[in-house]
Amino acid sequence: MRKKRNRASLRTGIILAGALAAIILAVVWAAQKNDGGSAANPPIPSASAAPVQSSSPTPIPAPTKPPVPLETVDVAIVGSELEGMYLARAAADEGLKVKIIDPRQKPGGQLLQGEMLFLDETRDGSGKLLVQGRAKELFDGFRSGRIRKLAEFQAYYDKLVQGIPLESGIVIDSVDVQPGISGTEAVQAVAYKGQDGQLKRLAASYWVENTDFAALAGKLKTTRLPGLEKLYGQEQIEYMSAGMMMKFKNVDWAKFQASYSSVNESFAIGLTSVTTGYKPTNDSVFLRGLNAVSQRDGEVIINAFLLYTVDPSDDKSIADAIALGKKEIPLILAHFRKAMTGWENAELNGFPEYLYIREYNHYETEYVLNVSDVLSAAMFPDNVSIAGYPLDLQGIKVNKWGIEMGRPDKYGMPLRSFQLKNYENVLMAGKNVGASAVAYGSARIQPNTSLAAESIGVILGQINGKKQLKELTPEDWATLHPYLESKYKIKLTGVTGVNKIAGWTNDEIQKLNTGEIIYPSYVKKR
Repeated sequence: MRKKRNRASLRTGIILAGALAAIILAVVWAAQKNDGGSAANPPIPSASAAPVQSSSPTPIPAPTKPPVPLETVDVAIVGSELEGMYLARAAADEGLKVKIIDPRQKPGGQLLQGEMLFLDETRDGSGKLLVQGRAKELFDGFRSGRIRKLAEFQAYYDKLVQGIPLESGIVIDSVDVQPGISGTEAVQAVAYKGQDGQLKRLAASYWVENTDFAALAGKLKTTRLPGLEKLYGQEQIEYMSAGMMMKFKNVDWAKFQASYSSVNESFAIGLTSVTTGYKPTNDSVFLRGLNAVSQRDGEVIINAFLLYTVDPSDDKSIADAIALGKKEIPLILAHFRKAMTGWENAELNGFPEYLYIREYNHYETEYVLNVSDVLSAAMFPDNVSIAGYPLDLQGIKVNKWGIEMGRPDKYGMPLRSFQLKNYENVLMAGKNVGASAVAYGSARIQPNTSLAAESIGVILGQINGKKQLKELTPEDWATLHPYLESKYKIKLTGVTGVNKIAGWTNDEIQKLNTGEIIYPSYVKKR
């Protein structure tokens, strides 16, 4: 009897469970219908529900890019031309963190790769040497004969940059510019690719344009100053001729010296009677008067071979010019063998890897040096160099010989001529100095801009953490100039020169600055 009752209870339980299950299914079906669910459009399962199999593969997330390495320094120098290295050395010695990034494949620019080993000294009208600062060691060594060969210049350069990180072969990818003080802009960081192709970022308090093709400044909002094309009435931009150094060996210098009055124990200058006898095979090249130096042991290097319409920002233009030089220089050697005593057995001593670039675009700086500044012996409260040299405009294709526009005594170069206009922290080193096309003929010379670069490097160290360059006051300069003189023997104040345009009218000065007046010829008849 108990078993029958149990079986009845079991049947009842099964019936009740089935009914309950049917009720639950009905409720779920109704809920799905109200929510728009269907067999074709099922509801989204909860995170705890069993995964729904899909016929499409699950997409693989894209790999996360590694962060771009960021390095921060006080001073970043773009380019490895010699002039900017003086700024780098001075800033580093003053305790700043400095890094050099160079778009060229090898460091040294025109000095080491272009082998421009004939150095032009700067002297005032009385013949007094104007070279100051660290550059004096180089120029003294060159004059005395201790620094003449490429390896000797290399050793000097290596000592100058010792301990300063230098990365060659970089390509600038982008420039991060932010608002600066007093309505200016400031370069915060530069992204660049190294030789290995890796993208890197470099942040700095100050940036220095130190290339021969404005690798950094060309990417900023700059104003190009009129060039020689305006002076010569040309529409197309053309820069001063580039040079390719001519290297020779097996020259009998003693015999050469004994035969010409313009040749001494070290240098041969001019000899245009020889050079004008050479007829180039190409209208884009020219052989001017010689600037030749004996490098000892029968080796001679000459600055006299000019190449026109070279654009240093264009790799093909550079390569084409070098190819022209390699074709023409052997022919010049053959001419020298016949035309100059002591050169009968001379041979080629190889070719430089790069050119001597005299000029590229000039960009507006806070103050642009003019011809009147140079010839009037102007001095400035923010002097960073005492300069001198003739206003030497090397030729362009329509005027192959070039022209000399006057000989100043000496003049000052202000910090503002090295500060890029509208940027609080971008400095222009070397041939990037802010000068008119004619004033540039003198301002560009190496000792002038090398001294400026060194002075600026020292100043950056002295004001670090205190104020910006653009905030310097006369009171600051009253401290900075004596510091430069006492510690580095760089004298920038208390210097006076001969004013070559004293008594000129404003109209005359304006025409001088625009090139309408050619000083050497005008002053004879004034």
